[in-house]
Amino acid sequence: MVTHRFASPDILPAETQILISGGGPSGLFLALDLASRGIASLVVEPRDSVDHARPRAKTTNARTMTHLRRLGLADPLRAASPLPVDYSQDVSFCTSLTGPGVHELRRFRQAFQLVPGRYGPQPECGQQVPQPVLEEVLRAAVAGSTLVTMVTGWSVADVQGTESGVAEDSASTPAYVVDVAAASGASRTIRAEYVIGADGGSSAVRRSLGIRLEGGSAALSNISILFRSGGLASAVALEPAVQYWVVGADTSGMVGPMDLGGTWWAIVQGVDPEEEVNTGSAAAMVRSLVGADVDIDVLATDPWTARMLLAPEYHRGGVFLVGDAAHLNPPWGGHGFNTCVGDAANLAWKLAAVLAGWGGPDLLDSYEAERRPVADRTIRDAAANGKALAYHFADPALLAGGTAGEAARDAAGEALAVKQSEFDSLGLVLGYAYGNSPVVVPDGLPAPAEDPIVYIPSASPGALLPHAWLDETVSVYDLLGAGFTLLIDAAALAGKPAEEAFAPVAQTAGRKGIPVAIAAVGHFDDGTSPSRLWGADAVLVRPDQHVAWRGSSAEAAAAALAVATGRPASEDKAQQPEQQNQHTEQEGKARDRVVVP
Repeated sequence: MVTHRFASPDILPAETQILISGGGPSGLFLALDLASRGIASLVVEPRDSVDHARPRAKTTNARTMTHLRRLGLADPLRAASPLPVDYSQDVSFCTSLTGPGVHELRRFRQAFQLVPGRYGPQPECGQQVPQPVLEEVLRAAVAGSTLVTMVTGWSVADVQGTESGVAEDSASTPAYVVDVAAASGASRTIRAEYVIGADGGSSAVRRSLGIRLEGGSAALSNISILFRSGGLASAVALEPAVQYWVVGADTSGMVGPMDLGGTWWAIVQGVDPEEEVNTGSAAAMVRSLVGADVDIDVLATDPWTARMLLAPEYHRGGVFLVGDAAHLNPPWGGHGFNTCVGDAANLAWKLAAVLAGWGGPDLLDSYEAERRPVADRTIRDAAANGKALAYHFADPALLAGGTAGEAARDAAGEALAVKQSEFDSLGLVLGYAYGNSPVVVPDGLPAPAEDPIVYIPSASPGALLPHAWLDETVSVYDLLGAGFTLLIDAAALAGKPAEEAFAPVAQTAGRKGIPVAIAAVGHFDDGTSPSRLWGADAVLVRPDQHVAWRGSSAEAAAAALAVATGRPASEDKAQQPEQQNQHTEQEGKARDRVVVP
């Protein structure tokens, strides 16, 4: 894989339109999403290569896989993953992995949206893949892009500039002066119009703004252990699982295969933060988890503490925070990295719109209004999951024989139902919505209630466009363009061409230079009509696949387009969108389509 490493400070550009500090998942995804919209960027990243000894995130959920699909990267990531979806889709809670006394307490099927074959709620199901593998796929895509310049071996040290993001000396001069430094001690300044802090929990960009993360940390720590074992796979007495949660009296935690070649990972939970771990003690912890004296070759250890932290603000002027720079999520549920990519996907199209001239003055402000509540909700749910870790269920009676042991194991299995929201979290993964956003047009109808488990597909403005298949291989998402897309139920057109019936939308788009595609949609392959699923005859879908408006009036759709691009209502004289109260019955029918993985 090729990386763009510039050893000489003289090669660094003096100016750039967009500077992204950090080349992790959120920074690289942002750069690639911008590139897909014709916008160039500079990524500054201190690491020359990724570290496979620190696998970190392992869960790429269905929503993130769908984002990657939009960039043509879902298939390359699946091809690069060392653990195919067909291997297993389950999470197992057990007393051990090996030996005659192994007891499985509960098994969660199709966890993390791992579903072989065609998936219903999104065009892509989830994928178990170590974060370093994902980053290498993203780096390879960056290396093949003419619009992304990635500089490794350098990091952003400080950002200085006006809060408004408007240069004081010249309207054409970038407003921010960014100090970058190399490990060698060399330094350089770069002027940038926009600066994106995707540089992690200790973000230098965030510090430059004087913004501190707020929240707390867990009382006990955890130790991640990467190890190899030639004999463990054949010794496991349980069905395959992507995660085994071991409820042990002495050591509790998680174990899972990193690949099919003998590399494994473990997380020992509930460890004293002061405890020092060496290779020998780490191997002993793993043996205590797996329950057998199998060969263990410890490759790396990484102690960490779960943190629940959130920035009080996500941007000032032209400086934005994304990913871990804006929020630190506990890993329970696998939402942290996925939330980071969601930030990048939200910000990318808005930056591109403003730079292309069709994004209005309110569009960039909507980034914080939309994404901060999502992170807040995700942190709260993950923190709740962290109150029920493996050691919370440990009980010596689980290993007892006879009726006493059976009763203890039955009780533990029932108690473990509390973990469902950690593994069956489709309501959190797909059910987030931007209903209170200033660039979404409400219709006066109640949106589905938030639930971490149950996902109710809804085209309520701000929600993710409900997914459906048009045929065996074509998704309704395949109709969506790079800009806005107006989807119309073909039955509502009564034979009239969609472009003619909704001509005001095309006229508004033409005046303002807004990219809009208009498409008629027939029945989905399950026989459902679009209007029944959407609760309206038409939906206006944003570039990030969220609904900006729904209704039936062409004039209302045109007015909604102006609002959705961040333009004040006074800027356009088009009729304000009508309330869609007549669709209450249709919305109720749409909510009957409850999808649970």
